[in-house]
Amino acid sequence: MSDRVVLAMSGGVDSSVAAALLKEQGYDVVGLFMRTGAHAADEERRTKTCCSVADALDARSVADRLDIPFYVLDFEREFGRIQDDFVDEYLAGRTPNPCVLCNIWLKFGKLWSYGKQVGADFVATGHYAQIAQAPDGTHRVARGADTGKDQSYVLFGLRREVLPHVLFPVGGFAKAEIRQMARDRGLPVHDKPDSQEICFVPDDDYLGFVRARRPARETAGRIVDESGKVVGEHEGIEAFTIGQRRGLGVAVGEPRYVVAIEPLARTVTIGPREQLDSPGLVAERFNWQGPAPDPGRPIACLAQIRARHRAVPAMVEALPDGGARIAFETPQPAVTPGQVVTVYQESLVLGGGWIRAASAR
Repeated sequence: MSDRVVLAMSGGVDSSVAAALLKEQGYDVVGLFMRTGAHAADEERRTKTCCSVADALDARSVADRLDIPFYVLDFEREFGRIQDDFVDEYLAGRTPNPCVLCNIWLKFGKLWSYGKQVGADFVATGHYAQIAQAPDGTHRVARGADTGKDQSYVLFGLRREVLPHVLFPVGGFAKAEIRQMARDRGLPVHDKPDSQEICFVPDDDYLGFVRARRPARETAGRIVDESGKVVGEHEGIEAFTIGQRRGLGVAVGEPRYVVAIEPLARTVTIGPREQLDSPGLVAERFNWQGPAPDPGRPIACLAQIRARHRAVPAMVEALPDGGARIAFETPQPAVTPGQVVTVYQESLVLGGGWIRAASAR
């Protein structure tokens, strides 16, 4: 009997080609679509999402063409947790990354749990990443072959016990190759644009989403400079993120950036560019895919603090509370609480966690 794979099908070209490749490789493929309650109201919007009703129809069309079973799973209640976390993080003065939680809780959590119930040996997605075996024998997430599309940064949270059962069929190819594969196989989504927005935030209006979900929260306050002098007022700390320059609502004659957000005092501190640089950070809820270093014994790594940040040389140290301390070789700008840091050993993920705070300058 062939190995069974449950595949997260989003209706996009990547997961569609993943389905085709897995079937061609002889796997028994079961396509699964996550119904989250996110909807697209118009044609322009539906080209930018990954989990709308229209996307479900696209995924079913591909499954029918490939003659693989296809099921829609109701994750609306679980997805509500991700939306609540998104909102509460902004109201706490942090900048969340909901796609990371979706991967941990749903794609490699709930989907894999369902897969085991139906006798699956593997869970697969259309991520641009790879699974590789490290010299120490552990399975790790590795960077995708297409460095411009690499998504390993958001996959640090995959648990060690899941990694031997994960497949990334498109991770060894460039995006252009994947689109050509879709054309060659006559898949109807071959020219569908990539998703660009957070799927539950209409028109990228995250402020409207946050305020509609927590209408009673009072978050307005003051904007201060680095000395504590009040230079303006704001309508809510959720409108700001570390490193932001535009939309501050104040003019001081020189470029200023958000350098700190204090949720209890509801103050936003702005300062010159050099105040954004930090020598390191402290992360919480750190997940080690490889062996964790002994506390007090930092090891060399490459640290990435944003999706479009180039990983830089650093030292990482495990902390007794389950977190980690990271020291950059060279100070890095705009270390943002609520975002994630992923650390690598060459191209292999060593681990990652949520940024709690930047280290003091």
